[in-house]
Amino acid sequence: MKFYLLAALGVLFAILTIAGRPKSNENKEYKAYFDEFFGYFNAHDWESMANMYAETAYVQDPSLGFGSFKQTRADIIKHYSELSAMIPDVRDSVVNIYPSGNTVTVEFISTGTAPDGTKFSLPICAIMTFDDGLIVKDHVYYDNF
Repeated sequence: MKFYLLAALGVLFAILTIAGRPKSNENKEYKAYFDEFFGYFNAHDWESMANMYAETAYVQDPSLGFGSFKQTRADIIKHYSELSAMIPDVRDSVVNIYPSGNTVTVEFISTGTAPDGTKFSLPICAIMTFDDGLIVKDHVYYDNF
C-alpha cells in the first residue's frame, strides 16, 4: 500500500512541476518583447516605448509618488523625457523575465550618472500586466532611499 501511495505522490509532484513551468514559446515571445522595449528605452526613443503601452495604463513608480496613477502615452513620454534630461546616459539591462499568463515580472539594472556626477547601478523589479499585447499596468519597485 505504501508503494502505491508513494507512486501516486510522485506522479502528482511530476504533474504539478510540469504544469507550473512557463510555456517555452511564452518565454521567447516575452524575451523578444522586452528586447524591443528596453531597446527603445536605451535609445531614449520614448514615443516608440510609449506605444507599447495601452492608450492609458496604470503606472506605479516611486518617482511618481505613492499609489498607482493612470498615465496616457503622452504622460509616459513626458516622464521619460524628463528622466533622460536629468540622466542623459540612463540605460537598463534585463537580468531575468518571469512570465505568468498575462503578467510578467522583469528584473533589470538601471545605470547612469546622477546629476551630482556620481555613477549609479540600481536594481529594479517591474510587474507588468498585458491586454491585447499592450501594457495596461506597470508597477515598478526599487529602493528609493
